[in-house]
Amino acid sequence: MLYIGVLQFTLAIPYAETLKDKRNAVKALKDRLRRSFNVSISEIDDLEECTIATLGAVVAGSDTPHLNSVMDHLLNDLKDWRDGTMTDHQLEIIAPQ
Repeated sequence: MLYIGVLQFTLAIPYAETLKDKRNAVKALKDRLRRSFNVSISEIDDLEECTIATLGAVVAGSDTPHLNSVMDHLLNDLKDWRDGTMTDHQLEIIAPQ
């Protein structure tokens, strides 16, 4: 069976003074998370805000313990992100019916 883990999270990037500063920080984070956790990730909201970024990360797998583990590690990594602060997150594991 295919299970899908979906994580939506919001980051505060206080040092970003321009959209270019924000894009650079978000791009570096997305590239690192893709390499480290093999997740698909995209900026999904707050596109015109300089200091706020809302992103979504998705991972698919055959069992929920693995997905929970990946998402827990991803959340821990985001909590330790040096360029900003995670202000909100929502996690959901979608299972077939």
